[in-house]
Amino acid sequence: MADELKKGLEGVLVAESELSYIDGDEGKLVYRGYTIEDLARGASYEEVLYLLWHGRLPNREELEAFSEEMAGHRELDDDVRDLVEDLAAADEDPMAALRTAVSELSAFDPDADADPTDREANLRKGKRITAKIPTVVAAFTRLREGDDPVPPREDLGHAANFLYMLNDEEPDDVLADVFDQALVLHADHGLNASTFSSMVTSSTLADLHSAITSAVGTLGGSLHGGANANVMRMLKEIDDSGKEPVEWVADALDSGKRVAGFGHRVYNVKDPRAKILGERSEELGEAAGDTKWYEMSVAIEEYVKEEKGLAPNVDFYSASTYYQMGIPVDIYTPIFAMSRVGGWIAHVLEQYEDNRLIRPRARYVGEEDQEFVPLDER
Repeated sequence: MADELKKGLEGVLVAESELSYIDGDEGKLVYRGYTIEDLARGASYEEVLYLLWHGRLPNREELEAFSEEMAGHRELDDDVRDLVEDLAAADEDPMAALRTAVSELSAFDPDADADPTDREANLRKGKRITAKIPTVVAAFTRLREGDDPVPPREDLGHAANFLYMLNDEEPDDVLADVFDQALVLHADHGLNASTFSSMVTSSTLADLHSAITSAVGTLGGSLHGGANANVMRMLKEIDDSGKEPVEWVADALDSGKRVAGFGHRVYNVKDPRAKILGERSEELGEAAGDTKWYEMSVAIEEYVKEEKGLAPNVDFYSASTYYQMGIPVDIYTPIFAMSRVGGWIAHVLEQYEDNRLIRPRARYVGEEDQEFVPLDER
């Protein structure tokens, strides 16, 4: 049994965690005992961060103090701002730019020299990293489009402040609420690839910035965080084709193409986060007087379920939700990182508390008993 090969570590238990629980057959997601439905509809992203990092929901006084401290860390150091400007001028990929900037943040963190396992220092680092990532993403997006960055405001919540920095306009309550809810929905999700990479890095006793940099790099792949952008590109391609959504998808499936946004390594039914974001996508469309993107998504969902037995994942409806908020498609994945960083930090804290170096084995299938020939005789 010890030598049984498990490609992709599928079904292999490698850790115990108190952070999130997924029931793939029931379509259930829980953060520290609270259902994702309750948290998405009743808690802010800042409350969820506190829950993940401290093990309980904060009271009002604790939340205010936590949120104020986070807001106070939003500004970037001058050298980090210059780096972001250089990356934008070079037209760097948004996730590559974010990965580079997160690594750079460590150079200016007051706790950079702390012991990697110092929990209090890591909590302080975590607040700074989480607070600054939205500033990096918004500044990079504006700079590459020829606009000046918009300085963060401390009087706005985490979600509203990002939309303000991105658009140079304070969002209305509906947009701020939808975006905050999206951040809550993406905050943690078990040992997904990026979370696991952060744990592998921290298991070596590398520092928190190194672990988060690893996670950002992992999230950038199209099979992980990049899937949401692929969904929106697919929807736009369908719209431009002039075909009905079902016709386009049928042709795609017949030609062997994969329809973006469907299937999940854990869920066997519809992702509970997709249900919530589908509702918000519909609401945004109705408010704008155009439900085209939502209706296209529903038609595709019903057809793929009937033909392939596959249910949509969170990426399928986050795509149209973000698009209707005016968010550029290629920063969907950095926005995913803005949220998931809360879960990454929580898992790294757990890893440090009960650490064992993560070091799996591979089955050797190469040549054996090769005869060595000296260089001059080859």
